[in-house]
Amino acid sequence: MSKRVVLLAIAGLIAFLGVLLAQQGPQSQTSETVAKPRQRAEKPAAAEEPIPSKFGRKEQPPLPEGAPTFRSDVTTISLDIAVVDNRGNFIPNIPAGNFQILEDNVPQRISGFNMGTAPMTVCMVIEWSGAFQDYWTETWYQTLTAAYGFLETLKPEDYVAIVAYDMRPEILSDFSTDKRKAYEAMQRLRIAAYQEANLYDALVDTAERMSEIEGRKSIVLIASGMDTFSKLTFGETRRRLQVAGVPIYAIGLMQALREWADARGYLGSIQRLDFLQADNQMRTFANETGGMSFFPRFYGEFPSIFANIAQALRNQYTVTYSPSNQAKDGKFRKIKVSLVNPANGEDLRIVNEKGKAIKYKIVAKAGYTAPREVE
Repeated sequence: MSKRVVLLAIAGLIAFLGVLLAQQGPQSQTSETVAKPRQRAEKPAAAEEPIPSKFGRKEQPPLPEGAPTFRSDVTTISLDIAVVDNRGNFIPNIPAGNFQILEDNVPQRISGFNMGTAPMTVCMVIEWSGAFQDYWTETWYQTLTAAYGFLETLKPEDYVAIVAYDMRPEILSDFSTDKRKAYEAMQRLRIAAYQEANLYDALVDTAERMSEIEGRKSIVLIASGMDTFSKLTFGETRRRLQVAGVPIYAIGLMQALREWADARGYLGSIQRLDFLQADNQMRTFANETGGMSFFPRFYGEFPSIFANIAQALRNQYTVTYSPSNQAKDGKFRKIKVSLVNPANGEDLRIVNEKGKAIKYKIVAKAGYTAPREVE
């Protein structure tokens, strides 16, 4: 075969390969272009995915129709209110006309009202510091008893997350209706790593993470109330908790142990004041966020405490109004909720089945922060 024939054969082969590659190139590009939309179509739509939270991937609780929320967009305020007797039992069937809402001492016109129940969305914030929860101490045992006891009261549709704190808060389990995740998280509470108990930082961090969650939500705080080394001050903590708008239900630990030590002269005047300040902090955080505070001395008190928390969270009145002050100045607006007799304007008298007047407590937020006009 002559050299010319060989060269012509090679040139023809190169030309054939060029045509083949040219055909495969567009086909490959077309295949890739089609594959991308197919991948996107197979991926769940954003609305169907678990809604991400600052905790991580949060399973968004299904909100029933008419579920109460609290928004501070100034156009409309939706406020959750619980009315409970001196035993913590929810008082139902109070007419809308008996509710009076004052915003900065100015009466507001109620535009919407309903009473209902809904699943709970609860974050348990548990103090776990070496200062108070040393392994197998009384406080260690009391903390676990309270935490596990509260988990036992949750219903299958309730959402719960677990956060433990010492020097800093740690998310042990994210929101889920799967209680096994919560119990697995509790297994990590064995030996505390640090002596610090930075209550302020842990509460604010958790409340601000939960602030964007819609529906009924709350923090169940199980702690001594002591703060040892937080970056935030008490005043800053109060302000930021009020802005976050998450009710706090506080369970104060070490009550019986403190009384025992005080009776035997083991507590000095400074330690006694520290414990009193700790209780006052827990009460303040609970009252100003629309929650409750409890200070049990006996283990037998825990079941009634858990029942009171469930009563307040599952059964609530929802009142909606448009504030008379529409200024977008970023200021804090105080809210006062009261029950009145429309006939004379006096406090409403509630009686039991026997006609005897009963004492009651109104649980509601202390206020909200108005949005600020963006220039």
